Amino acid sequence: MRLLAIETATEACSVALFDGDRLVGHAHELVGRGHAERLIPMIAALPDGGRAARILVDCGPGSFTGVRVGLAAARALGFAWQAPVAGFSSLALIAAGSWPANHSDLAAAIIGGHGEYFVQLFQGPPMRPLAAPASLPPADAARLCGARPIVGSGGAALVAAGAAGPALPGEADARNVRLLPAELTALPPVPRYGRAPDARLPA
Repeated sequence: MRLLAIETATEACSVALFDGDRLVGHAHELVGRGHAERLIPMIAALPDGGRAARILVDCGPGSFTGVRVGLAAARALGFAWQAPVAGFSSLALIAAGSWPANHSDLAAAIIGGHGEYFVQLFQGPPMRPLAAPASLPPADAARLCGARPIVGSGGAALVAAGAAGPALPGEADARNVRLLPAELTALPPVPRYGRAPDARLPA
């Protein structure tokens, strides 16, 4: 069975096509804010136009626009191909693809909005989250991470804010979905923004 994985919640725009456990196509670019322009051409460039029997998509947390772009594409393709769509978390994907050797736990941290960081703690093996993702100011996020290794774009800043670190490289790459436990790839395909929206309805 072919599986298409889509990641647009972070600075990366990333797609991967699997046939069973075999990776048959992959593209990964750091695009910043260009997900809407790059995603569909990247999928189209995969073997057979990326057509798959199942689709996995990053639901966040991360960029509000990036999350929506990925989910919209996944839902549209799922409808066209009659393929089920499920979700995974950006922080879990980063943790799974960047787990340092000889460590039983870590923190995944990425830059959020309004000077905050999206942070989540994991333990393993087998990999499992210790708590839900949180959006926190730097000092609070640093205290949460403690002495754990920190992977993701927020690591260096949180070490500077007081986390004991170390900060390690790590980014969301769609081909690493195969490293996620099954229960972490079964989220409903809806946005997980990680914090409340900035807009407020009038009182």
